[in-house]
Amino acid sequence: MDKRTKKATIIEVARLAGVSTATAGRVLGSYGYASTAIQKKVRDAADTLGYRPNRLARGFKTGRTQTIGVVVGDIESPFYAGILRGIADEVRGRGFGVLVTNSDENVDQEREAVQLLLEKQVDGLIVSPAAIAHADCLSHAIASQCPVVQVDRVVRGLETDAVLLDNVGSAHHAVTQLIDAGHKRIGIVAELVGASPKDISTFVRTMKPKLPLRHLYPSWQRLLGYLLAHREAGLKVDASLVRKVNTYSISAAKSATEELLSQTRPTALFTADGLMSTGAMMAIAGRGLRIPNDLSLVCFDDLDWMKFIGTGISAISQPANQMGVAVAELLMRRIDLQPGPPEHRILLAEFVARGSIVAPV
Repeated sequence: MDKRTKKATIIEVARLAGVSTATAGRVLGSYGYASTAIQKKVRDAADTLGYRPNRLARGFKTGRTQTIGVVVGDIESPFYAGILRGIADEVRGRGFGVLVTNSDENVDQEREAVQLLLEKQVDGLIVSPAAIAHADCLSHAIASQCPVVQVDRVVRGLETDAVLLDNVGSAHHAVTQLIDAGHKRIGIVAELVGASPKDISTFVRTMKPKLPLRHLYPSWQRLLGYLLAHREAGLKVDASLVRKVNTYSISAAKSATEELLSQTRPTALFTADGLMSTGAMMAIAGRGLRIPNDLSLVCFDDLDWMKFIGTGISAISQPANQMGVAVAELLMRRIDLQPGPPEHRILLAEFVARGSIVAPV
């Protein structure tokens, strides 16, 4: 049995294969030319010795480590899991690995994650920004010549490629389904991060965002879709039906929904993402309400449990996997030094109709 305690070196691989160190390096680094027979000798020797290439050392020679870094808000979220799968599938075929970190929607943790990935010498970064007002860590990454692509959100003033969802159109379509069923009192539960009640009231009244749509958090874009659906139908929005959660928290969403159901008596509810939907369902179940008999419901994000509640929950299904593929394509293009202005790809969601919408009683 091999009692080796130290890592095998490329010199030892070359010696066992009977080739030069340079030749062994070309074969194991997948660059330059070597005959099929030589490649087999080198790879067999590497397997025998248990040699593993040092990607970081190779990066000093080639300028690449063949890795990309990804920072997401919540690694447990099915939405981000779908994006990560799309990224991994796309870059694997190009010989790249993926290092994934989690920000927990916290700016300080995001900064630490980006710094860690830069120290690992990643060839590019994919980030779902925790804050959209500014991101010094991403600006620093770009200044250091590390390509950055944003997904789901865009930081103001940070000119990079990005992959986004048509949040306004998707929410507009979903809420229209409730309105077409006869609902006039439709509640909405959303994070609406960083806003005061006065800001929300103004937004509800004017429907005029202060910033371009791409610089709004997704929940604000979805609120706009909710408002536009009402305006198109000639319905006035009761501001008390709009509930701000202000954090990505199931328990906070549950509390906001309980207040909404006890104070304003909506006949239908629209939730702005998966966490909001889960918290809302806990509140609905706690009050003993039946869907759709007592309350119609449409959710943003199509989660697994939505197929099994009663006759099913109608939902907006985000193309998370496609978003991951698209953001990886854009990043690889920048890693390959392809020129061009920043590109924003806007993907469409699918409305999945189930049995959670009926006419109000």
